[in-house]
Amino acid sequence: MKTFLTRSILGIFFGSFLALVTIMAVIHFGDKDMLDAAILSKNVIGTVFCGWFFTVTPLLFENEKLTLPMQTTLHFLSVTALYFIVAFVIGWIPFTMKGFLSMLGIFIGFYAIIWAAFYMYFRKQAEKLNEELREL
Repeated sequence: MKTFLTRSILGIFFGSFLALVTIMAVIHFGDKDMLDAAILSKNVIGTVFCGWFFTVTPLLFENEKLTLPMQTTLHFLSVTALYFIVAFVIGWIPFTMKGFLSMLGIFIGFYAIIWAAFYMYFRKQAEKLNEELREL
């Protein structure tokens, strides 16, 4: 529970930071003097929520009762469902089949790259630990 709360706080802070960076980029690069408060609030809440669930859902990978394919499947399904619900409600993605399929392709591509990077990192860490154990 402590890990869940710690990650929740970190995710909320990260989502808030990302929202602030996005707002500043829109103001700076979009030459906006004023922003619509309703749209801004909706986007900030969505970004904070995304920050939260993207930092909490990796806890599935710490459940040793599940195999790696099952952990990956559950993680992928949960973040995909949550992200697309938020993205459609807020309007980040047009509510069309073309919008959904194009964003799903991009999402799967990024997910695969990030998953492979983490997999290779932890595999390398395991190899280092095994090598150190052999040297004992």
